[in-house]
Order: sequence, then C-alpha cells, then structure tokens
Amino acid sequence: MSAIDSKVVNIDALKLEHFEKGDTFACDAVRIGPLLGAKDLGYSYDVVPPGKRSCPFHSHRGEEEMFFIVKGNGTLRYGDETRKIRAGDVICCPTGGPETAHQIVNDSDAELAYLSVSTMMPAEVCEYPDSKKIGAFGGSLRHMTRTEHDLDYWVDEVLFIR
Repeated sequence: MSAIDSKVVNIDALKLEHFEKGDTFACDAVRIGPLLGAKDLGYSYDVVPPGKRSCPFHSHRGEEEMFFIVKGNGTLRYGDETRKIRAGDVICCPTGGPETAHQIVNDSDAELAYLSVSTMMPAEVCEYPDSKKIGAFGGSLRHMTRTEHDLDYWVDEVLFIR
C-alpha cells in the first residue's frame, strides 16, 4: 500500500462495531483515526439507529469536537437548548462546562450517520449533567465519580517524615 493510500479510507469500506447499552444507547461505529495514522485528531464514524443515542449528554474540559452529519436527521442537545439537525450540518462543540454539553439524538425513523473529529489531549475531564457524573481520563487512568462526592484538597493528607 502506498503512503497516500494509507491516508484515505471510504466510509463504505469501514468495518463497524455494534454497541448497545440499555434501551437508550446504541450505534455501529469505528474509530477511523488509528486506521489512518492520525496523531493529534481523533476521527470516528457513527451510525445511530432510530430512537437511540450513541453517548450520554456530556461536555469536555480539554477536547473540542466537531460533527458532520452524513445522512439522516435528528436533534442536537446543546446546553439548555435543542435544535433539529440533518445531513450536511456541521456542528461545533467547544470545551466548557454544562453550557457546552452536547448529545446527538436520532429521533427519526431512519438511520442517522455522522463523522466526528476531536482534538486528542493526553488528559481529559468530562462532565455528564444528566447523571451528575464527572470522568477523568489520562493514560491508563479512567475514573468516574459523582459531582456530589466533592472532597477538600487536604482531606486525608498527612505528613510523612523519613
């Protein structure tokens, strides 16, 4: 395979993996970035069946995301607002708190497919306003907690003398 051919893939040739969680979340998806050798951007392709969502409502503190609707239509949840979306729409989801939380919902009767592109940071914190969770991710660390589990910085810290 030539260098240029290794940097191009057609979405029709992608092998999608099925994901399903409960009655709300389902999609067929693939991470494209690793297939193409991407270093600083993450690329994904998601196909969401009618009545489903691919991920929880969330915001990012470190990574910015962009979505391009390839086919179908649905609803974008963004902060406290909703908006109908359709094929050809480009969606910007910058970093921030609950005011930039986002989720794509397929509330139509046909598949909704989109490409997502995100900056790839070595560490990330995500907030999930619906479930009141916070996730911290970096390297092999993946930790989820509830927002009400707030601890003071100095709790359980002791002086060790050697």
